[in-house]
Amino acid sequence: MVKDIVAAYASCLLMLIVTGSCFSQVPAQGPVRLMFYNVENLFDIADDSLKDDNDFLPGGVMKWNYSRYNKKIVSLYKTIVAAGSWSPPDIVSFCEVENRQVMEDLVYGTYLAKFDYWIIHEDSPDQRGIDVCLIYRADRLTMIDFRYWTPEGMQKDDFITRSVLCARFSFQGDTFHLIVNHWPSRRGGTLAGEKLRSKIAGMVREKSDSIIGLNNAGGKVIIVGDFNCTPDGNEIRTLVERGSKGKLLTDLSDKMAEDGLGTYRYRGTWEMIDQVIVSEALLASKHGLYTKTSMLTIFSPEFLLKKDPKYPGKTPFSTYLGYRYQGGFSDHLPVLLDLGFR
Repeated sequence: MVKDIVAAYASCLLMLIVTGSCFSQVPAQGPVRLMFYNVENLFDIADDSLKDDNDFLPGGVMKWNYSRYNKKIVSLYKTIVAAGSWSPPDIVSFCEVENRQVMEDLVYGTYLAKFDYWIIHEDSPDQRGIDVCLIYRADRLTMIDFRYWTPEGMQKDDFITRSVLCARFSFQGDTFHLIVNHWPSRRGGTLAGEKLRSKIAGMVREKSDSIIGLNNAGGKVIIVGDFNCTPDGNEIRTLVERGSKGKLLTDLSDKMAEDGLGTYRYRGTWEMIDQVIVSEALLASKHGLYTKTSMLTIFSPEFLLKKDPKYPGKTPFSTYLGYRYQGGFSDHLPVLLDLGFR
């Protein structure tokens, strides 16, 4: 059982805490902390006849099995706890999650259960069955409502990727919207999926503008995700470009990308494809929740990294390297955003 595996890892995790190796790169935590994490193929071991999950079955090419699945769950639990210095983030949003069951195993089958996390999940149209979802601490935040978006006017058979999650939360009387994305991959080249990414970008921009416009003071919006493009990509520009009402959205990840930082390493080069974009209302807020560029960090403790086998430097310690199992965490690093309160 997952709980048995967690117990075996507890002493190791405690040692990491004592030595400080887990938390050497954890910034001071604000009143609200958000985390986004591409968890690299978090599949269970059961066959879903409606999805193409055959690679991640015990008899599949990845040789995915119960032991490896349990280790993955424990690894994610460890990362989430480390990202909050024993007070885990108030919201953790994910992509590459197969179904609600894997979220329940993570939240209720580990010591995360004591933090009163609630799950928001819905199956997406993605062919492989991977979804975006989130967990939030109901003891810290109130979830007002949520919905999943797909572009209007698209035929069902044409939209075979991840839908976009939008959830509205309240904290000490202030409200914000969190929009979670996992845009189509660039496999096959940078142009692969670009048309669909642009379609989704336009949808997110339109709906964000609507949220911001409904609030006379400017709605507080946070857009996170694996966008499968960098901050200078055309699709991101579509999302953050200045409109008739001025600049409504700012990509906090842009400066990191300019400095050569990133969350994913491709052929020895870091790419900032896991990003955080916020509304100007959050940056300019004089009352309630606010944030600023310095409150966004890439969570990169040593245990999430390993020596790159081909290029100088380190790379994320992934679960798989190609088809070879290496038992790591993910091929992406998580990002953390803190919100202050005035």
